[in-house]
Amino acid sequence: MFRKFVYLLALAREQHFGRAAEACHVSQPTLSNAIRQLEDELRVPIVERGQKFSGFTPEGLKVLEYARRIVAERDGLYQELTALGQGLSGHLRIGAIPTALPAVPHVLARFAERYPQIRSSVRSLSSRDIQRDLDGFELDAAVTYLDNEPLSNVRTVPLFSERYFLLAQRRQVREGATSIRWTDAAELPLCLLTPDMQNRRIADTAFRMADRTVVPLMETNSIVTIYTIVRSGLAASVVPSQLLTLVALHPDLVALPLTEPDLTYAVGLVYADREPPAPLAKALAAVAAEPGLAERVRALTDEALAPWSLSKGL
Repeated sequence: MFRKFVYLLALAREQHFGRAAEACHVSQPTLSNAIRQLEDELRVPIVERGQKFSGFTPEGLKVLEYARRIVAERDGLYQELTALGQGLSGHLRIGAIPTALPAVPHVLARFAERYPQIRSSVRSLSSRDIQRDLDGFELDAAVTYLDNEPLSNVRTVPLFSERYFLLAQRRQVREGATSIRWTDAAELPLCLLTPDMQNRRIADTAFRMADRTVVPLMETNSIVTIYTIVRSGLAASVVPSQLLTLVALHPDLVALPLTEPDLTYAVGLVYADREPPAPLAKALAAVAAEPGLAERVRALTDEALAPWSLSKGL
């Protein structure tokens, strides 16, 4: 039954019988027959029938929900049993909102010291995708906002506070300015993240609080693209403090704290609120909560921001 559930999950991921079979290292007839056997055993249709895969039946979606839970519980059991004799091992799957990606290596560096046998993968996801993948057992943990559009059914470990800056060409702002109001930023040509990104929704809310509605000149879901566009002079942008830790100070650019309103939001580690918690997620959360780690993230952020003369108070 476990094997059939694994095949079913592969089909859900790949949305194609051939690719699912390849991912499971079996032939396509083997995978198809196993799913047919599962339908016979459960006495419900699971897959919509046709010339090629076209989706799951309502019953199939329910089976898929249980399959994810059962396979995740099995994996957790294996990890717990292995840890008793050999130490914790396995594959840690992390999601992170794009604006928090620069902070993730700080957590993983200490985690790797504690658990050298665990391999990790990090995916850039929107907060909504993170909620979906945590609920669907596709992620072990994530780094996202804690107090703006907070996720449901999760446990949290705070890591840092995010602030917002206008990144622009020096010629676009008043000479000698040390900050800029959201009202004034709204008058500039802007490149913003796409609306599916929570950082964009935060910016839109701030502009509304400043009694402004902004229609950006450009949109992207890439933090790196935002920097490239600003560097080229095509537009200015609203960026989080963590972006400025990734890029070197450029003589033509300036980053000014955005004020009126002055916004900060907590960002931290989240993992599914289940009993028992997934072993890898529990171990990562314990590392993230260790004394000094959050302070180290803040200190490294201040150090990286120092060339911008923006580290004070972050």
